[in-house]
Amino acid sequence: MSRGVDEDLLFRALADPVRRQLLDRLRAAQGLTLAVLIDGLPMTRQGASKHLAMLEAANLVAVVRRGREKLHYLNPVPIQQIAARWIGAFEADRVAGLVEFKRRIEEDGQA
Repeated sequence: MSRGVDEDLLFRALADPVRRQLLDRLRAAQGLTLAVLIDGLPMTRQGASKHLAMLEAANLVAVVRRGREKLHYLNPVPIQQIAARWIGAFEADRVAGLVEFKRRIEEDGQA
């Protein structure tokens, strides 16, 4: 991952189901205020603020102030970085295995 990214913080932020639910809501609609973001969720504004602070610290949520409002936006870049580093690495091995499998089948067919 790029310099300055705290992977431990990122994984801790993603580990909590409530924080993932907040991220899902931001993926569906960007620029939400705290009130709109937690509408219908069984949590207090204070509890949600703590979760959002963790997501901001992990660089998963960006906040833009508009007057007295704070608008929350999903930052998908750290999640993409995780996918590229961790999932992508596992996929590379699988694809290499498939290439080797194909090579063997083709060799057997020519014999």
